[in-house]
Formats: sequence, structure tokens, C-alpha cells
Amino acid sequence: MPPDPTIAGPRRRLRTAPAKLRRGLRCVWGGNDGAVPTAWRPARLLSHVLHRAGAGGRLTVVAWDGDAVIYLDQRLLPHETRHERARTVDDIVDAIKSLAVRGAPCIGVFAAYGVALLRRTIADDAVFADGARRVRDARPTAVNLAWAVDRVLAAGDPLEEARAIHDEQIAVDAAIAENGLALIPKGARVLTHCNTGSLATAGGGTALGVIIGAQRGGKKPRVFVDETRPLLQGARLNYLELRDAGVDAVLIVDSAAALTMKEQSVDLVIVGADRIARNGDTANKIGTYALAILAAHHGVPFYVAAPRSTFDLSAPSGAAIPIEERAAGEVASFANIRVAPDDAAAYNPAFDITPGHLITAFVTEFGVIRPPYAESIPDLELRPKLF
Repeated sequence: MPPDPTIAGPRRRLRTAPAKLRRGLRCVWGGNDGAVPTAWRPARLLSHVLHRAGAGGRLTVVAWDGDAVIYLDQRLLPHETRHERARTVDDIVDAIKSLAVRGAPCIGVFAAYGVALLRRTIADDAVFADGARRVRDARPTAVNLAWAVDRVLAAGDPLEEARAIHDEQIAVDAAIAENGLALIPKGARVLTHCNTGSLATAGGGTALGVIIGAQRGGKKPRVFVDETRPLLQGARLNYLELRDAGVDAVLIVDSAAALTMKEQSVDLVIVGADRIARNGDTANKIGTYALAILAAHHGVPFYVAAPRSTFDLSAPSGAAIPIEERAAGEVASFANIRVAPDDAAAYNPAFDITPGHLITAFVTEFGVIRPPYAESIPDLELRPKLF
């Protein structure tokens, strides 16, 4: 197996001009996605969903459309494809809170366009500021949301900045896929959790981008997909994206992960992240912490794929990361059908914190970051922008 990429060396071709990258990577799932140089192939991934939008040629997971932000309502997948138009503060906040738009990078892209839209449509500065604050506070755990809103607010041209955030996400995802390629052995058995593909990033995906890059590179991984209770992002979304990319995928219930690691000879676990602290503690979809413990017990490498924008260098540890708790009805129901008694109490944290010492490495656009994280993660702050 070739040596892992390192933090010091993004590949030379990823240092091409941003304009060239935007042309080549804007539609990541068709043509050459940048993850494998020879990966020219017809676009297949969610072809009925991720078609080119008319405005700016962007993927319709999220797109700017002049007087609205178009978004794919992910709550309805895989059975229904519906695009909605967010025009107001309430529209934008509701789409984020309800998980119609989800995945930390995708939320950031959507919020960036949303704040740019509000700046165009709200003349009163105080009203605009309040609207931007509401968008920023819509979900507390995903660091990309606050980061993207702040960046648009500080820009001279909010719409141009939102477009730059989207373009950069596409290019960054392609770099993550390439940098993670060496971590996937040929014929690897991989376990993953939640959804980390294009639907989660509005680009090419993080952990799923690495897996699909390995598939396109001829490594033919077999992927065990956690259903990801309570909202089934793994069963509904991750499995869908893997299947449409031609990856051999097997759906499992979350509680089967331990037995799967043991009986199916899992080679590695790879997941995404919503926020990563300075010491490597990582907030991700509930169930990730349990997977990391299981992986440590079974001697299975546990990788996290995430862009630099997901690292919160102001948070010294996971104790500083707020954990969103959601409605009890999500746990008491299955596929919107009540299964628990009407008066059942439920504890429903949307995320958990995986301690950094359980994480083998982070895959970023700058390469693979390994322990000691107290040294390697802060070094990210010194890295020049790639795109």
C-alpha cells in the first residue's frame, strides 16, 4: 500500500487556479471528479436529483435562484424528490431546523446563500441583523453554519462570498476524497454512519467521497451502512448515494455494528463530523462515539473525514461543543409512525462527542492528520487556503 498523504503535502494538481477547479469540479459526480485522475465516467449519482440547475450550473442540493434559495427537501428521500424555494428568514431557519437541509457543510452553503438573499431583500439594517442572527443560531452544533454566516456578513459582496463558499466546498471535497484514497485497501470492508455524501455537503462528500473515490479507483470496497436512528440518514440517504455510485453497500441496524465488525472482518470505519475541537474531540451524529469504542475494541482503524472549516480551533475540547437535543417524538416514532406510548419520555441528543484518542486520523483537504492532535490540529490554522 502506498504511504498515507501527510499534512505537509496536498497534491500538486490541487494547487491549480481556483477558476479552473470550479470549471472542473462544479458538477463533481459527472466527468472527472478530481478524486482519481482517470475517473471519467457517465454521471450516475442521483441523476434524477443532482442535475445541473439553471442558475449558475450548481447542483440542486442547494442553489441560488435570484429571488430565492432552492434546496432539495431531504426529509422526503428516497421516495420523493422535491425542491423548495426559501425566500424569507422563516423559510431559511425552518429548512435548517427541520433537517430539510442537513449535513454541516451543506447547512453552511445554504445559510451563506440565505444570508446573501436576506441582505438583498431586507433594507432595514436592524431587521437584517436580527434575521442573520436567527439563521446563525438555527442549529448549535454544526460549526459550518456560524462560520459561513459570519463570512458572508463580513464580505463586501455577500452573494459573491456565498458562491465562493460553495465553490470551495466542491474543491475541498475532491481533495479530501483524493487524500483519503490510500486509507482504503483494495477490497476493503468499510463501516460508515449517517450521511456524508453530496447531500450532506453540496459538493462531493467527505467520508462518502473517500469511499466513492476508492470505488472509482478500482478498489471495490464493500460498505456496511448504519441505518442511523432515529431519522435514518444512513438508510435513506447514504445507502442511496452509495448504490447510485455503484458501490457494494449493505444496510445494517445501528446495534449490529459490533457483530458486523467481528463477523464481517471490517477493515476500517470512516465517518464525517459536525465540529472538531482543538484536541481532536469530535461531534458527529449520535452513535459515532459508540462506533469508535467498538472499533477500538476490535482493533479497527477509525477515521474522520472533514474539511478545515469543520475544525473549531476556539474549542479546546469536546466539552466546549454544544450538543443539540431534539424532540422526543423522533425517538418515540419510526418513519413518522408512533411506536412508543403517548406519554413516553425520551432523551434525544442529535450528536455525541468522540474523544480524540479514539480517532486514528482525520482526512482533510490538506492531507491526513495524525496524533498528537494537540500539535497537528492547531497547525491547520497556519495552512494557506488551497482554493
